[in-house]
Amino acid sequence: MLRTPLTFFKNLKIRWKMLVVILPLVIVPIFLLGGIIGYVATEQAYEGLTATSKADLDHMASFTLDLLDGHHRQFEVYREDKKKIVRQEMKSLVALAYSLINEQQRQIASGRIDLKTAQQAVRNSFKEVSIGRSGYLYAISGQGILRVHPAREGENIMQVQDESGRFFIRELIDRALQSEPGEVLYAIYPWTNELPGDVRPRNKIVAFRYCPQWDWIVAAGGYLDETYADPDFENKALATLHDQIKGKKVGQSGYIYCMSTDGTLTIHPDAEGQNIYSATDTDGHAFIAEMITQKNGWIRYPWHNIGDSKARMKIVRYRYFEPWDWIVAVGSYEDEFYQPATDIKWRIALHVLFLPLVMGLLAASMVFLAAKFLTDPIEKMMVVIRQVKRGRLDQQISVDSRDELGELAIAFNRMTRMLRKNKELEAALAQQGKMASLGVLSSGVAHEINNPLGVILGYAGYLEKKISEDDPNFTFIHEIKRESKRCKKIVQDLLSYSRTPKPIMEPVNINRLLRQIIDFARNHTDLYHVKILQSFSDEIPMISADADQLRQVAINLLLNAGSATPAKGEIDVRTSLEDERYVRIDFSDHGAGISDENLEKIFEPFFTTKARGTGLGLAITKQIIDMHQGEIFIDSEIGKGTTVSIRLPLVREEY
Repeated sequence: MLRTPLTFFKNLKIRWKMLVVILPLVIVPIFLLGGIIGYVATEQAYEGLTATSKADLDHMASFTLDLLDGHHRQFEVYREDKKKIVRQEMKSLVALAYSLINEQQRQIASGRIDLKTAQQAVRNSFKEVSIGRSGYLYAISGQGILRVHPAREGENIMQVQDESGRFFIRELIDRALQSEPGEVLYAIYPWTNELPGDVRPRNKIVAFRYCPQWDWIVAAGGYLDETYADPDFENKALATLHDQIKGKKVGQSGYIYCMSTDGTLTIHPDAEGQNIYSATDTDGHAFIAEMITQKNGWIRYPWHNIGDSKARMKIVRYRYFEPWDWIVAVGSYEDEFYQPATDIKWRIALHVLFLPLVMGLLAASMVFLAAKFLTDPIEKMMVVIRQVKRGRLDQQISVDSRDELGELAIAFNRMTRMLRKNKELEAALAQQGKMASLGVLSSGVAHEINNPLGVILGYAGYLEKKISEDDPNFTFIHEIKRESKRCKKIVQDLLSYSRTPKPIMEPVNINRLLRQIIDFARNHTDLYHVKILQSFSDEIPMISADADQLRQVAINLLLNAGSATPAKGEIDVRTSLEDERYVRIDFSDHGAGISDENLEKIFEPFFTTKARGTGLGLAITKQIIDMHQGEIFIDSEIGKGTTVSIRLPLVREEY
C-alpha cells in the first residue's frame, strides 16, 4: 500500500519537517517579491529607454536641422558678401563706362572726332567687357532704344515686360532720368536669355547711371546665379553637409534622411534623388505622404528591410526645414533601441532566479542548523531514554539550556532519580525480606549442618592420621575432609551475606589501602600468573569508609579478575576523581569477558560461572558498596575483557 504524502511527512524527523515547512515560507515570498521587482524594473527600463530613445531621435532631428540651418545661414552671409562685391564691381564698370563716354566727349569738344565716331568707339569698348558667363555692358536711350547691345542693338524695348508682366525697362528709364547726377542705381528682374539657350527666366541684376550728354543710360547687367553664386564651392560644401548627415548612425541600422515636399529624397544613404511620395509600409499605409502633409511629428510603421526575414516596427521623428522646403526624418527600429531593455530583462530574470536559489540554500542551511540545534538535545535525550529503558536508571540527560527542552531534561532526570530511588527502595525491601528469610534459613542450616560437618571433619581427621599417605584410601579421606571444609565455608559465606555488619566509618586513604591490598594479592596463590598494574590519582582526598569491608571488596574483585585473566596477563587498578563528588575505582582484566545474558544476573546471590564458586562474592561486594552509598558497574565485552567500576561518594548522606 502506497503511503500518502501526509503519512510520509509525519514519519520525517523533526529537522526535515522544519525544512519542508519553513523553506517554502522563505523561498516563495522571495520568488514573488523578486518577480514583482523584476516586472516593475523591466517596465521602468522599457519606459526609460523609450523616453531616452525618443529624446535621442528628437535630438538627432534637431541636430540635423541645426546643420542645415547653419549651412543655409553660412551661404546667405556668403551670398550677401558676394552681392556687395558684385554690386561694387558693377558700379565700377558703370563708372568706367561713364568715364569712356566723358573721354570721347572731350575728344569731340576738341574737334578731334565727331559724335558718331565717338559713340562707335564706346560701343566697341563696351562689347569687350563680360560679366560672369553671359553678362555684359549695354546702353539705352531715354526713349528705350538700345544704343549698345550684343544682339539687339537699335531695338526699342520700352514696352518689354518680364515674366510677371512688369514693364521693367520703362521703370528703369524713369528711375535713371529722375536720378541725381552721378548716382548709380540697381534693379533686379527675371529675364530669359535666349542666347545661351535659357528655357526659363533667371533673375538678372543691373547697375545703371544716366549720361545726359548723349542721353544714354549706361548699364552693367549679369545673372544672379552667375555673379553671386559659386556653384563649385557650394556643391562641395553641400556634399560635405550630405556626408555629415549620412555619416550619423541611429542605433544599429537607423539613419537620417531628407526629402523635399514633393517626395524627392535630397539626402539618403542609398536612394538619393528618388521620389518616394507614394511609398507605403507593409500594412499599405502611405506614411511618406502623411509625413509631408503633417511636416512635423512622430510616425510609427512596420517596414520590411532588405535582408530581414519579417517586417519590423520603425519609429521616425520628422521635422520641417522651411528655408529649403525640406522634411528632415530620423528613424530607427524599435527592437534595436529596446535591446538594452531586453538585456536588462534577462539579467533581472537571471537574478530573480539566482537570488532565491542562493537565499534558499542559505535558508536551508540556517534552518538545518536551527533544526540540528533543536533536535540534537532531543536525540541525546533519546539515547539516554533508550538506556533507561534497558534498566540504566543511573543515566542522566545533560542540561545545557533553560528552555523547554532544558526543563524537559530536568524533569526527566528528576523522574529517573525517583525511579532509581524507588527501585532501590523496592530492592532494599525485597533484600531485607530475603535477608530476613535467609537469616532464619542460614541459622537453621548452620545449626543443622555444622554439627554433622564437625563430626565428619573430626572422623576424617582421625582417619587421616591413622592411614599413611601410601594407602589407597588416603585420597578418599582427604577428599572427604576438603569437601566438608568447602561446605562449612559455604555456610559461613551464607551467614556473612545474611548478617553483613553495618560498616564502621573512619577516614580512609583509598590509594594507600589499595596499595596494601595489591601487595597482599601479589602473594596470593591464585594471582601468581598475572601482573597487577596500578594508576592512582594524587587528587583523591580522604573519605569516610569501612577499611576492612573495602579490603574484602578489593580482594574479591582482584581474585575474580585473576581467575578470568590468562597466564602472564595483566590486571589494571585505577583511581580517579569524578565530578568533584565521587572517588572512582576501576578493576580491568583482559580475559574472556561476560555475555550480556550473564551480565544482567551477575550480582544475584548464588549465581556463578565458576565450576567451584558459591555465587555470593559479587553479591556481598555489591551489598558492601550499597551500604557505603556507592555504586558498582560492570562493563564487559566478549573476547576483550571486563571492567568493574566502583564510585564512592566523598560526602555521605546521613539518613
